[in-house]
Amino acid sequence: MKTVTSVSGGQSSAYIAANYPSDYLVFALVCIEDRKCTPKDAKLVQAVSDRIGQEFIATAEDDTILHTMFDLEQYLGQRIDWVTGETFDVVAQSGGLLPNKLHRYCTVEMKLRPMYRWWKEKINEPVEMRIGFRSGEERRANRMLERCNDVGLLEFKDVIGKHSNGNNKWATKAWQKPVFPMIKDGIHRDKVVEFWKAKSVRFAERNNCVGCFHRNPLLLRKMWDQYPDKLQWFSNQEKTGKGWWRYKEISYENIKKHRLQHELSFEDFSECDSGHCGL
Repeated sequence: MKTVTSVSGGQSSAYIAANYPSDYLVFALVCIEDRKCTPKDAKLVQAVSDRIGQEFIATAEDDTILHTMFDLEQYLGQRIDWVTGETFDVVAQSGGLLPNKLHRYCTVEMKLRPMYRWWKEKINEPVEMRIGFRSGEERRANRMLERCNDVGLLEFKDVIGKHSNGNNKWATKAWQKPVFPMIKDGIHRDKVVEFWKAKSVRFAERNNCVGCFHRNPLLLRKMWDQYPDKLQWFSNQEKTGKGWWRYKEISYENIKKHRLQHELSFEDFSECDSGHCGL
């Protein structure tokens, strides 16, 4: 069985890639179409465009993660395959309602689906997928394992063609066996952080989309200061009539207006505020 490591841009999945070599490394990039959010480094924009095989405008994540992938590739001496699906703009407007805590389809559409389609084209047989959950995150791992079929594989439903009436034809296929090396070996966060000290790989202070609706509103307020253009993109989506990331009373515009009583740093927030979609 081939092995695949899903690298998200965070230190944990990078630790897996560095310490548990696999046949393939894959990174799913969340793209948005707002040119106000385009990185200022034109060479970086071109390099990302080359990797995803289409024009890259911007990402809903911290731009540092783009550097992380290139740095990590150099550090490991192994190519990372970049994948991307529909832009977040398309996903948010075609899903009926904005993604939210009850309907978190953004992870499926912008992380899992492009990874699945990459797997289907490149491998197309069940793989061992190495997931960057650490010791202490057994509940997250168990929730994933509970979704496996009778032979321990996760399944995914995707379009395989069209019916005669023009409707999509769907099929479900088993594609990955999730494994958790750091849980198995008792690797906690402190060891991961220590491993990456003084190494030539840049990491963002927070992984995943900067405006993730799972984040604490106070952290989102901090994000407004740190990434005003990207948080404005999130706020603009709520003005399209497709609903709210959280709910109306805590709209992103209202979060922006909140006056903090004291200055906050990222260290004031725990990993529970991260959104946990770093697949």
